[in-house]
Amino acid sequence: MSNRQSASLDRRKLLADPIMMGTIVVLIAFLTIFIVYPLAILLVDAVYSNETGLTMEFFQKSFASRTFRTAITNTLKVGALVGILSTLIGLLFAYVEVYVKVRTRFMAGLFKVVSMLPVVSPPFVLSLSMIMLFGKAGIITRHLLGIYDNNVYGFWGIAVVQTMTFFPVCYMMFRGLLKNIDPSMEEASRDMGASRMKVFTSVTFPLLLPGMGNAFLVTFIESIADFANPMLIGGSYDTLATTIYLQITGAYDKNGACAMAVVLLAITMVMFIVQKFYLESKTAATLTGKASRARMLIEERSVTVPLTILCSMIALFVILMYICVPFGATFTTWGRNFTPTLKWFRQVFERYKGFKAFKDSFVLSLISAPITALLSMIISYLVVKKKFKAKGFIEVVSMLAMAVPGTVLGIGYIRGFAGGVFHTGFLQGIYGTGLILIIVFVVRSLPTGTRSGISALRQIDKSIEESAYDMGANSFQVFTSVTLPLIKDSFLSGLVTAFVRSITAISAIILLVTPNYLLITVQINEFAEKGSYGLACAFATILIVITYGAVLLMNVFIKYFGTSRVQRKAEKEEQELARLAKKG
Repeated sequence: MSNRQSASLDRRKLLADPIMMGTIVVLIAFLTIFIVYPLAILLVDAVYSNETGLTMEFFQKSFASRTFRTAITNTLKVGALVGILSTLIGLLFAYVEVYVKVRTRFMAGLFKVVSMLPVVSPPFVLSLSMIMLFGKAGIITRHLLGIYDNNVYGFWGIAVVQTMTFFPVCYMMFRGLLKNIDPSMEEASRDMGASRMKVFTSVTFPLLLPGMGNAFLVTFIESIADFANPMLIGGSYDTLATTIYLQITGAYDKNGACAMAVVLLAITMVMFIVQKFYLESKTAATLTGKASRARMLIEERSVTVPLTILCSMIALFVILMYICVPFGATFTTWGRNFTPTLKWFRQVFERYKGFKAFKDSFVLSLISAPITALLSMIISYLVVKKKFKAKGFIEVVSMLAMAVPGTVLGIGYIRGFAGGVFHTGFLQGIYGTGLILIIVFVVRSLPTGTRSGISALRQIDKSIEESAYDMGANSFQVFTSVTLPLIKDSFLSGLVTAFVRSITAISAIILLVTPNYLLITVQINEFAEKGSYGLACAFATILIVITYGAVLLMNVFIKYFGTSRVQRKAEKEEQELARLAKKG
């Protein structure tokens, strides 16, 4: 059967399946209304005026503004430095984990914990810690070093904080790449007399080069799109994200803000296209398959000692930054009076509606997480397993939110649902409600879950599902009874990731949240900007505890839900045999 005939047969099967057709229509409508439409409205507002019609006036005004030109330069400088530093630190941690024999389990565990800490924490906690440690009233600068006029705000403050925040993304990418390199290639070089450094520079590094470009662009995009850290620790150092925010909230210039947002979106989109369609394919072509056998870990002290010391220094710095937050919540006045107190925690709940903030954040995130996980798996299933004309649209648009900065999306939602085409009716009514916050959470987390689902589905043989079709099952039954159980690990992983991303989000929702809803991240940002570090730390500490507690509970649930009783019994028996073999 030719490819054309096969495609025609697939289309006829699809048209004969009303459940699948309905799912596709609903998905296309959702992606169009909540991703394409807000961005289209943004573009229209940037090039259209009620007085003059189509115009480039707003772009001309923006580029004529010295503040905007400086913001572009600042953003690109920070993004480039953060991309380079995050890539190098991520590679260092991944290399130590995969290649180096660390002397103690404690150190190995410490490196793993530190590389994952920023992933499940609010995005600006490190900015708060940086101010409290190295600011004018900082513990290290003022009280240990006696420096009274240290300025932690600006370029270096943003760069350090963003690097510590984003390097775990690079670490996770490099860990997978390094594990897939066949050790026989490197050992052949060693057998021919090459030093460790020569093997790394001539064999390992060339194989990693496309992956390094990929990691750099991913963190570059994350950096230039970041709003929370520059807002908190940027001071007078303007970036595009903060300039756009101030343009719409301070200057009330919606058209100017839209023009600036389009510029930021254009930069991130170009980088995303290069990363997605060029560097990812290069990486896939360079590293094929899993390693043929276990790697012999490096034990030479000339390699292990300096790498372990370097990792330890970075790890201790990150741990210090995180320890600072709960301590900041238990001192009377940070930098002046270090008498222990619980007054900040009491004020969180007695004066500042802490219960409402935590309840609203938790409930909205808990609602959005399963919706995101399920939508991600459905989109992944359609992209990998089905053939239809709109498949490309669904795949591209669902991944588009990854390249859209939160501030840009927030402005798009304001323009799209507080006015725009939907100025009346149900969709206009969602603005200012919890529903629009849930939708934003879903849209922002969708690309991560979709990528995970696509990777998992590509490992499933098509014949497994075809057998279910041959026995008379429809698409819904096949998806729920065959496909979903096979990818439940990816589904549950997406559930946890979506929850964490939602409860710690700020960049898009800060423009959309109303007094009807109090969100923890917005409260932390508000108190930190006012200099109320005790309250900000109290909110942040409770948020970190809630996030970590929820993640641990979900992971326990995944462990027991993801395996049957028989599998768990077999795993316990294997562990017991391994323990006895080690003893004997």
